[in-house]
Amino acid sequence: MSALPVTRAATEGHRGLTATSGETAAVNQPFTGELLHELPLSSLDDVADAAARARLAQLSWSHAGFEHRREVLLRAHDLLLERREELLDILQAETGKARLHAFEDLGMGVTATRYYAIIARDTLRTRARRGLVPLAYRTRVGYRAKGLIGVITPWNYPIALALMDVVPALASGNGVLQKADNQGALTTLAVRQAFIDAGLPSDLWGVVAGPGTEIGGAVIDAADYVAFTGSTATGIRVGTQAAAALKGASLELGGKNPMIVLDDVNVTSAAKDAVNACFSSMGQLCVSIERIYVQRPIAAEFIAEFVARTESLTLGAAYDNSVDLGSLTLPSQLEHVEAHVQDAVAKGATVLTGGKRRPELGPLFYEPTVLTGVTEQMECFAAETFGPVVAISVVDSEEEAIVAANDSEFGLNASIFSGSRARARRLADGLQAGTININEGFRATFSSVDAPMGGVKRSGLGRRNGPEGLLRYVDARTVSEATGLFTLPRTGAEAARLGGLTLAALRALKFLRAR
Repeated sequence: MSALPVTRAATEGHRGLTATSGETAAVNQPFTGELLHELPLSSLDDVADAAARARLAQLSWSHAGFEHRREVLLRAHDLLLERREELLDILQAETGKARLHAFEDLGMGVTATRYYAIIARDTLRTRARRGLVPLAYRTRVGYRAKGLIGVITPWNYPIALALMDVVPALASGNGVLQKADNQGALTTLAVRQAFIDAGLPSDLWGVVAGPGTEIGGAVIDAADYVAFTGSTATGIRVGTQAAAALKGASLELGGKNPMIVLDDVNVTSAAKDAVNACFSSMGQLCVSIERIYVQRPIAAEFIAEFVARTESLTLGAAYDNSVDLGSLTLPSQLEHVEAHVQDAVAKGATVLTGGKRRPELGPLFYEPTVLTGVTEQMECFAAETFGPVVAISVVDSEEEAIVAANDSEFGLNASIFSGSRARARRLADGLQAGTININEGFRATFSSVDAPMGGVKRSGLGRRNGPEGLLRYVDARTVSEATGLFTLPRTGAEAARLGGLTLAALRALKFLRAR
């Protein structure tokens, strides 16, 4: 492994970051623990400056029209693919992902860019709507960009989770003020540079960095709408601050995502897919699976196959596809994962495989871990681990599986494996989650960029992806004009004269099933 394949990015990659405070934060490589770079931090004045410049740039960007924006975004799409090797190197150096999971991150960001570039015009075109009396009024509904969108992104998927929020904001004519997480800032800035090189005005997408309570709060204050991805605890604070100013917010928050494995599956295939669903990006993904409920007739076979598949995964620090899994990203994540496992074991859970650090590979490597016997007294029973740990439980019926899966304050993602898709679809109707995958863990819904993604309960508000992800960034405006062909009563005398006609018209509209 090259010690640092991102030397240029680490030394020159701060271009585009609005940061003049004079303070820096050390950002280390997860693979080695060595210093990657010193990230300049933004001040409150920097946030205000970036917001003002983005607002000014947004005026001309909005007036440039859909076709211009489409061409810029599609050129950015191509540049992201052309620069993929450098972007993947930077992403791995910051997050510790394996190469295949880094490519999934990039691929989802590229897909979102193409999708919103193409659908924005048709989704947001002005359309006719029916007025109260069809002959009396002609009504149209159009959309206006909100202005400045505040985007607050996490470290775990710094390309996909940024572009799924940033690109629809740009495609709909908005400016963007993004607070990048320190651990993903180089990736964010390298991605942004591709958009600038594609023709995006540099001031239109401002990036700031710094403490979330200070800089993140300033971004919320400066924006007209906020898109946040992160923990439920932080998301509640973001939503509360936005609501206090009557600003909209979309919040994709935590999950404790369940998988149900029914007794009619191909066990080998289901176990292989389930392992991927649990341990992609070392489980540091909001939609990854942390709970598995398997029906008793196949439980022993499935668990044995799942454990064997887990043990066959290779861990390592490699800037190629020679390993299956990378490392955790932050020391705090390693401590949190280890604490959950130790607590579970101390309270009676069994470790079927994993449960250990691998310091010979690097400072943040931890074996993918499979637990059984997890009870509600254990921290990992209900709280999100956000790491390579899954608890497997045996159930006797479909109903027991559904009740157990829904027994959570979260409702982000869920999964059902069955040999009968019809059976799985029937069970899916009973699950309390924003996205539900059949015979997949999370990629079926996560990659369906044309469909909305988001959570219920404490997993969030609003939706990203799909037309819904675009419409959150615009205000609907209704324009209605009197045709002069028919006038509604304006005085008592006119009401007396036209009342019978009006009543007849209302009845006729119902008879004709007119909307």
